Amino acid sequence: MRASPGIRGGQTSADRALAGFSVAGYAARRSQVLPETDRGASRLSPYIRHGLLPLPRVWEHVADGPDRDTRKFRDELLWQEYARHLYARVGAALHRNLRFAAPWAGAFEPEAWPRRMNCVDSVVSELETDGWLVNQTRMWLASQYTVRSGAGWYAGQEEFYRHLLDGSRAANLLGWQWTVGAGTGKPYGFARWQVEKRAPQLCRDCPLARACPIEQFPVDAAPVPVTDAPANLTHDPHLSATRGPVVVRRRTPRSVLLTVDSLGDADPALEAHPTLPAVFVFDEPALARLRLSSKRLIFTVETLQDLARRRDVVVHRGDPREIVPGLDAAVTSAPVPSFARYAEGAAELQPWPWLVAPHGGSVASFSAWRRTSAGV
Repeated sequence: MRASPGIRGGQTSADRALAGFSVAGYAARRSQVLPETDRGASRLSPYIRHGLLPLPRVWEHVADGPDRDTRKFRDELLWQEYARHLYARVGAALHRNLRFAAPWAGAFEPEAWPRRMNCVDSVVSELETDGWLVNQTRMWLASQYTVRSGAGWYAGQEEFYRHLLDGSRAANLLGWQWTVGAGTGKPYGFARWQVEKRAPQLCRDCPLARACPIEQFPVDAAPVPVTDAPANLTHDPHLSATRGPVVVRRRTPRSVLLTVDSLGDADPALEAHPTLPAVFVFDEPALARLRLSSKRLIFTVETLQDLARRRDVVVHRGDPREIVPGLDAAVTSAPVPSFARYAEGAAELQPWPWLVAPHGGSVASFSAWRRTSAGV
């Protein structure tokens, strides 16, 4: 068992990370890879993913920053919110090619990430060791895996999901869909030019420097639309279900149930019931299927340990469908299909804290979604 050396779980760690983040210079440096001291990425994403830093709080944190940096950083927060809206609406459809054909099926192929390429080896090592990557290198690996190697992208994104501390289905699936072209029809072409721009020392030290397999950009192919794109991409006939409940009380709660999507002190159910014990269920059937890295599990344990300094915490292992009905728990709704296993037996449902309220218009692209989203 090994934790991430650079990112630790818990509300205390999240608060410290946010307090130490200045958005100044973000726009110019957010995509820098090496040297690490030049990186402008915030590294807040693991805390955002697990609800330790709700998006509205992070949005307000940068309000007084330089205009250009604030706009660019908030754009990235909106991508996170868009991913959640998209997944809440289309659900399982996000697990397959959404709008355009791309290699999708097949088992994980390690050779699709050739470790003799210094850029690939360095980034895969960082993924496996730290459990976090800048967005630029995520696109490098996804493009190398599917656009260049031709491997089915779903297994590649599953490998990301195993390791990334910020791995959410919504953001991870959307990121791969966008990079391989399944969501846009325009694959991201990974080439030496990007490495030399963002991490030139990787090329200088590479054994393939004089025979670089990504010297040129990959050849563009005409996009082929899929025939089974979800009909609700352009209109949501079930908007109230996508938004989730306001407050639903079935009986008086005796505990507060936390999920991996909402582990923070600002969880609405925790705030609504400050004297009740917090409960977390390690979903053993899901863990057996997903084979998450120890980094991810330790991050969750650290978060629960930190919370236990402020209130009673009870931890269960097993199937949530069997455990939750006996808890009489209040729980915060999460915009993911798997939340159903918690919702069915809950005593009370609290609303998810959206940054932007879901609308009924198009979510076929980020730009289409944003045009209809109020105030952004």
